[in-house]
Amino acid sequence: MTAKAGTTDVFGALASPVRRELTALLLDGPRSVNDLASHFEMSRPSVSEHLKVLRDAGLVTEQRSGRHRIYRLEAEPLMELSQWLDPYERFWRHKLSDLRKLLDEETDDDTRDQDGEQRER
Repeated sequence: MTAKAGTTDVFGALASPVRRELTALLLDGPRSVNDLASHFEMSRPSVSEHLKVLRDAGLVTEQRSGRHRIYRLEAEPLMELSQWLDPYERFWRHKLSDLRKLLDEETDDDTRDQDGEQRER
């Protein structure tokens, strides 16, 4: 995924803890706005505003069934985000692995006496 408006929209949408919690709730499957709102200490219209941001970013879809609105999580933007983040995750994993090796070497050096013999701990 390139750094384009869609990426910015997804990052912006997921910046809010409320919206991250809404996406977590939708992992279990589609839910009505009333069901989603019952998990928060805010009004249903406030939850609807958060859902609108998620919908505008393509993270959820809305289906109307009579007077009810059912929301469903859309996986594609999350997969694109994951693909975009993958090189950075690999970079930091490599850096942390190098740090672990360095610290292990220093620990080994600290357990040797002046003659290079292993000391008892």
